[in-house]
Amino acid sequence: MQVNSNYQQNIGLYENKRKRSETPTFAQCVTEKEEKQIQNVPAADFEERVLQNAGPNAPQSVKDAWMETTKEIGLNGLGETKNGRTHITQMYIQQAIANYWGTLNSANILGDSVESAIRATQKALYDFDHPLEPNKVRSIEEQQARVKERQFYVSFLDKLRKLLTENKE
Repeated sequence: MQVNSNYQQNIGLYENKRKRSETPTFAQCVTEKEEKQIQNVPAADFEERVLQNAGPNAPQSVKDAWMETTKEIGLNGLGETKNGRTHITQMYIQQAIANYWGTLNSANILGDSVESAIRATQKALYDFDHPLEPNKVRSIEEQQARVKERQFYVSFLDKLRKLLTENKE
């Protein structure tokens, strides 16, 4: 058996054949499959699933404030959309750190009270306003997503504080 040692030529031939027949790559197949699955999920159900990733044990008032803020801003605190992730948000980073250190249930960053949700949101907002890489160059899309992320935190925090004052009265 003879092995063809002209590797570059063989790769080039494969690429040309793949382009002509428009055979999809693995990544394209996976993305298309995920998109089809997500398209069948109503937007409200998708946002409910995202909320379950952030605070399954949060009180209903916190969940309602989260959903209201998501509808108002057009982005949730974890940065997930039906089309994929816009960017990695500060709340998502909190989840990853908690998961890494095992300090708390990473699927429950909002906690089980209005106060714990306020603390998580305040921390996310502080981390957002004080980045570890302050001069990092960001694309226009990421800058736009970050503006929405900050709007989400501010609006969500306002709603949570209103809940807190209503409960004290």
